Amino acid sequence: MDLNNITSPSFLKKLNKNELEELASEIRSFLIKKCSITGGHIGPNLGVVELTIALHRAFNSPKDKFIWDVGHQTYVHKILTGRANQFDTLRQYKGLSGFPKRNESEHDEWETGHSSTSLSAAMGMAVARDLKKEDSYIVPIIGDGALTGGMALEALNHIGHEKTRMIVILNDNEMSIAPNVGALHNILGRLRTAKEYSKAKEELESLMKKVPVLGDKLASTAERLKDSLKYLVVSGVFFEEMGFKYLGPIDGHDIDSLEKTLDYAKKAKGPVLVHVITKKGKGYKPAEEDTVGTWHGTGPYKMETGDFVKSKVKGPAWSSLVSESVRKLMKQDQRIVAITPAMPVGSKMEGIQKDFPNRFFDVGIAEQHAVTMAAGLATQGMKPFLAIYSTFLQRAYDQVLHDVARQNLNVFIGIDRAGLVGADGETHQGVYDISFLRHIPNLVLMMPKDENEGQHMVKTAIEYNDGPIAMRYPRGNGYGVPLDEEMTTIPIGSWEVLKEGRAATILTFGTTIPMVMEAAKELASKGIEVKVVNARFIKPMDEELLHEIMSTNVPVLTVEESVLQGGFGSAVLEFAGDNNYHNQIERIGIPDQFIEQGSVDLLLEEIHITKEQVVEQIQQLVINKDRLGTKTV
Repeated sequence: MDLNNITSPSFLKKLNKNELEELASEIRSFLIKKCSITGGHIGPNLGVVELTIALHRAFNSPKDKFIWDVGHQTYVHKILTGRANQFDTLRQYKGLSGFPKRNESEHDEWETGHSSTSLSAAMGMAVARDLKKEDSYIVPIIGDGALTGGMALEALNHIGHEKTRMIVILNDNEMSIAPNVGALHNILGRLRTAKEYSKAKEELESLMKKVPVLGDKLASTAERLKDSLKYLVVSGVFFEEMGFKYLGPIDGHDIDSLEKTLDYAKKAKGPVLVHVITKKGKGYKPAEEDTVGTWHGTGPYKMETGDFVKSKVKGPAWSSLVSESVRKLMKQDQRIVAITPAMPVGSKMEGIQKDFPNRFFDVGIAEQHAVTMAAGLATQGMKPFLAIYSTFLQRAYDQVLHDVARQNLNVFIGIDRAGLVGADGETHQGVYDISFLRHIPNLVLMMPKDENEGQHMVKTAIEYNDGPIAMRYPRGNGYGVPLDEEMTTIPIGSWEVLKEGRAATILTFGTTIPMVMEAAKELASKGIEVKVVNARFIKPMDEELLHEIMSTNVPVLTVEESVLQGGFGSAVLEFAGDNNYHNQIERIGIPDQFIEQGSVDLLLEEIHITKEQVVEQIQQLVINKDRLGTKTV
């Protein structure tokens, strides 16, 4: 079958068993080939091929609503709903999104990129259906890793309480990105091994029907006996106690078993949970054998061998630089404890995990818990290091404000993937953290210009004992600068002048520094000498240097790879206003819009965070300054 000719999933209902198995094989081959070129979430998608086929056979999308949790496992869904011919553009600029996208297809009912949202969204859709007296199935598909998120448990509690008609698919592959952790994971593990669950439950119910009930006392005794036997026979009664009819575990790669179970689920009243066991990376040996999460999401790879196609890099990965700097300090400082919300691989914490297993905690997909746990550690004199992606820190804003900063606790937050991240698109761009952290009292926020300054900032954060401190660092690799043998501390709030100049001043930090330095070089060739400042502390700012700059009345340009609203440039404007300065101040940054996927360079060009824009802005500022009668070149 030519997958490019698929326009609707309705064709699936006409296929026989052999044709379905052949289709599954073709889809796997297609995904392995396409993702080897574009990269993508190959592991999760190979694991849900049969499940997705069975879902589209059992239900009628878009009348029936599929809500995919996280959404990185929807490639098969996209193929079956007519988007196979767009896979050459997967996760690329102006191309096919790697996540569900409502404007891509009527079959994409819910957009996501963060975990644990599907059940709450499904509850809203189910309530709307019932209020409008419509007849459709609401089918959230959630992974075992996402189920550990507090929001998912809140939704389970509400759905079970309301007895809402819904069919929840629990896709259990024992992995989220890295191997799952926690008590709930252990509950699912016991259920996976309870292969005779359904048979045992049926026999138990049959037995109970034979128990004579001759009065209140005997009825109470029978009920207690039933409960006791239920717990004795099956350890995983969690979902039934939550109010769900539990079906499973089912082999997620057996289409026939899936269809029979889904048909049964459709006849049930109230909420049903179908527990499906799948194999992440199914059908591609390198992905199947992955035990740490390497094949969850990848860049391009050699299809024949599974070897990754590595781009030329000069320096270490930023995540590795930060985690390894922390690991070195952990050897000297027993107070340091490392925490990650399910990202030990992404944040390159394997070294810490290996060397300090008793001081390393992967708490699963539980960002709020991770932050407040760090706060609890800090109250006891420990020095917690929390490595968390910028986009995921959004989910724990209140915990940072209420639990960490309000109590002025010594927590070190490593904000990984700060700035534009590229192919994962708008749900993962780490461009909001400055704006939602800058206004929080007691918090120090910084970002290094290179790896060497980065290791010194790690040392600074660990040694800082006056409250919470956060360090932003980007996705990707550093520049390959030499690293000092000894880590030292940097004075809090101090900026660094990288280039002197009298015509204007550019204030910037982090990833935009190299581009700004190139712009300054070009401006110098035009006779315009500008001062360039590494504003490495976003909060507190170097007010002494700011007063010095502003008092000369030179034009000021701020440049940041983050949103303009409430960002660093806004802080500079506030400083000027509060101190009655009247300098011309312009800002370059991310405009008031969501930034979709694409290479970072293309995205920066689209939103005009470029050398050319810096040159143009400075030239205009200098021209305006000269018009006022004071030549500053």
